[in-house]
Amino acid sequence: MTARRNPWTDLLRVASLVMVILYHSTDIGPQIYPQLLARHLVFGHQIGASLLLVISAYLAAGSLADPARASTRWWYSRAARLLPGFVVGTLAATLALDWLAPAGMYRVGVPDLLANLAMLWNWNGYHHWDYVDGSYWTLPLQLGAFALAPWLRRSRLGCGRGLRVLLWVAVLVPLAQWPLAQTAGGLYDSVVDGLGFYRWHLFVAGVAVWMLGTRRLRRAHGVALLAVCVGAHTVQNGWWSPTEGLVTDGWSVVGIGLGVIALRLASRLRAVGLEPPRAVSRPAARFAEISYGVYLVHQTLGYVLMLRLQEWFGAGPTVQTLAMLAQAVLLGAAMTRYVERPAHRALLCAFDARTRPGPAPPAPSERLPVLVGAGAR
Repeated sequence: MTARRNPWTDLLRVASLVMVILYHSTDIGPQIYPQLLARHLVFGHQIGASLLLVISAYLAAGSLADPARASTRWWYSRAARLLPGFVVGTLAATLALDWLAPAGMYRVGVPDLLANLAMLWNWNGYHHWDYVDGSYWTLPLQLGAFALAPWLRRSRLGCGRGLRVLLWVAVLVPLAQWPLAQTAGGLYDSVVDGLGFYRWHLFVAGVAVWMLGTRRLRRAHGVALLAVCVGAHTVQNGWWSPTEGLVTDGWSVVGIGLGVIALRLASRLRAVGLEPPRAVSRPAARFAEISYGVYLVHQTLGYVLMLRLQEWFGAGPTVQTLAMLAQAVLLGAAMTRYVERPAHRALLCAFDARTRPGPAPPAPSERLPVLVGAGAR
């Protein structure tokens, strides 16, 4: 039996995803494509995608609460849910850029397409490869975390003091190397960015919130760890200026801090039996169910749509943003229904068929004659 969804967590996921779309449609889009009309309202803070990583770690920690579930199948199930949609989303974005996009948009060559499908954006000595869709930077981080999680859960580092030490190390080591990352460049950048050092603290925050909610961390210890995670975000989300020192987006840091508090509050409200009205929780649950599909299709396809609406119909910035949100929901629902879920079921069935032990063969003296035409079962 699967655990019932937490409607408060669904609401937080919906809010995070809406922030992602607003950030890309009102801030990043006009920066990349200056031909877009100036926005009346700009949401210029990278909060949503980071909070989605926190929530992902929180949900994964709850899923692995029972060590018996920390299996290869658990990891395979997560990969089978993430990868098919990613491949289809990458191909769809490539086709949109090559066939539907107006002049001046990025055209994807075969080497770039292969590099994107291999998720090699940060493994070439620079901070960024040319993304087919810039939102996909979170996927290798999640896949890496999901690959490590079941192995760690079965080890001495998966519980007790070992886990607490591991969480602190995962925050402090990337923080300690940050000054070097500002100046080293080249291969060092590839390793640091490729391994996602700049976002490990978000996974730690999600696990710490879950541990606090299940009393696996004392309150003072958990609060201290979460405070350091938010502090790490202050640093990792910024850069070093020789004249100004640390330059960071304070509102993004505040947003992450409030999001962590909201996630802790969501688990607490659920524990005491307080739930939002059904008129709110039901649409939020439906949106949360398609959230990964929405995430996959909103950015690049949304940019193509906004530019075409402006070019063909003179659509203003508000209409463009609403259109980007609408197409993300519609295409995200289609991605979930026709790609993500059926591919996940098929891949998981194939995995189970290959790993399910079959009946032991009879001993030589007990072998039965083959019955021609006998049923398969």
